Amino acid sequence: MKWKLVVSLLAVMALSGVSAHAQDTPKVDIFAGYSYVRVNPSTAATNSFNLNGGSASIAYNANNWLSGVADFGGYHSGNILKTGTDGTLSTYLFGPRVSYRHFGRITPFGEVLFGVAHASASIGGGTASDNAFAMTVGGGVDYKLTDRLAIRPVKVDYLMSRFSETGTGTNTQNNLRVSTGIVFRF
Repeated sequence: MKWKLVVSLLAVMALSGVSAHAQDTPKVDIFAGYSYVRVNPSTAATNSFNLNGGSASIAYNANNWLSGVADFGGYHSGNILKTGTDGTLSTYLFGPRVSYRHFGRITPFGEVLFGVAHASASIGGGTASDNAFAMTVGGGVDYKLTDRLAIRPVKVDYLMSRFSETGTGTNTQNNLRVSTGIVFRF
């Protein structure tokens, strides 16, 4: 009888330990924050310029290291290269994220996302817009404050887009995106 009690208690303790370990990884992470984009047009006649805005993402954590991510961003400049052009870039990206959750409060991650970018500009009373393929390769670090809240001090991405550029057809733009913000964990 004592053995049954001891075995039962050990089984309950073991299952509780597995349950507690499983709760270390949240099922869903929601990020919201500021983003800076350095746009690098592929035509030699156009200089690089900056866009500022925000991004948000939701990640479903399939297990301790693999997540599916949906990332959305909006970036704007009111006077691109002092030309009076008002421009906006929006991104809609999806893909996998790999995280390494064995540093205590610090979780580094890397991701590859694919999707669409939408650019629009107001030029002297007229407007123009275009959609193009986009992708990012990059990563960042989350710092856990509580079980439900973390900060993302930095996330750096190579942001590639394939917009048509005046007189040259479709070209590859090699851009940089840097983000920081807050992560809500559920």
